[in-house]
Amino acid sequence: MTPMQSLRILTPSQRNTVIASFLGWTLDAFDFFILVFVIKDIAKEFNTSIPAVSIAIFLTLAMRPIGALLFGLASDRYGRRLTLMVDVLLYSLLELLSGFSTGLTMFIVLRLLYGVAMGGEWGVGASLTMETVPPQARGLVSGLLQAGYPAGYLLASIVFFLLYPIIGWRGMFFVGALPALLVLYIRRNVEESPAFLKRQQQVQKPFMTVLKNNVPLFIWTVILMTAFNFFSHGTQDIYPTFLEAQRGYDSHTTGAIAIVYNIGAICGGLFFGSLSQRIGRRKAIVIAALLAIPAAWFWVYAPGPVLLAAGAFVLQFFVQGAWGVIPVHLNELSPDEVRGTFPGFAYQLGNLLASGNATLQTTLAAHWNGDYALALFSVAIAVAAAVALLAGFGYEKRNVEFGIPDSQPPHPVTTVIQKSA
Repeated sequence: MTPMQSLRILTPSQRNTVIASFLGWTLDAFDFFILVFVIKDIAKEFNTSIPAVSIAIFLTLAMRPIGALLFGLASDRYGRRLTLMVDVLLYSLLELLSGFSTGLTMFIVLRLLYGVAMGGEWGVGASLTMETVPPQARGLVSGLLQAGYPAGYLLASIVFFLLYPIIGWRGMFFVGALPALLVLYIRRNVEESPAFLKRQQQVQKPFMTVLKNNVPLFIWTVILMTAFNFFSHGTQDIYPTFLEAQRGYDSHTTGAIAIVYNIGAICGGLFFGSLSQRIGRRKAIVIAALLAIPAAWFWVYAPGPVLLAAGAFVLQFFVQGAWGVIPVHLNELSPDEVRGTFPGFAYQLGNLLASGNATLQTTLAAHWNGDYALALFSVAIAVAAAVALLAGFGYEKRNVEFGIPDSQPPHPVTTVIQKSA
């Protein structure tokens, strides 16, 4: 089935759900990535160092598992739709308040709380979407949903490019409060997950009981998502700082390059998400991760802004290409009873374990006399290999039916395939 055929089989209600979840993740990522463009400005205003401000990134990522667990449990009990609306309102409010920070401590506390809200969005939105669309459309929709992350980065890049000279770093956070308007769209146009409604008619098992029955799967998923989060954050969070601090580019050039590589990321997510529907989730991830390795050199060492932007485009095509498979992959692997909690919690625990990435890379760069390129390159190569190995020898349950109890946990390197029309 072609991507266009996958989209055409969606009903209007299903399309509304996809749009809402895509925008929820896009705007959440937009709010997060605002910070990576203004680290230097915040450090200057609060009279501190870049590594000190980067702790805010660390704490945002570190708090996301708490949000994933709390909002995930709420979505498994009260529904995906209501929980998603509450989450979007909360992260929008905290983004607005960040712009009013009077000092570094206040700013870090607000970003810590924002991390809780951010941690809840992905798992709830992904489960709502994957449980709503037909199995044969899952691959493309997965890529589209995950493309919301680089789309949010792209949106932040555009706002930084166009408005930063006018509104400053505080104004960037004020703009980040606009996602609250998405709640109106969700309330009017989005229906509850059919699989969730079906599960409500069955006996519900406690989350910890289901987790104990799936310990190997859960541990592998957390380790995989740790590598994946190093893969994304290790190639994104400090890259604008590298462009400004080491290459000496101004905000316009940095913003322009960011726009280019986020377009590559969106294209990659859509391409490999669709590819996974045909060749399998594991194979698509492995191919994308391995191809990122030779692209990494051009991403940091290409001469001049044009070639550097081209290298960044290619690298993010593969990095987010691998990520484009993750929403469908984790939701298919999740035990049916806890799909609102399991994928997001595992994902965000991986974020926790990788949350020191920004501090690690800035510290390495400082140790290497300001060589951000070497810090970025080293991490990218190592984690690309780790992602390929973990995914290649892991689990898969492609096209598994949702809304029914699992008879047993999946086994490694086993694919469950149901033919689609």
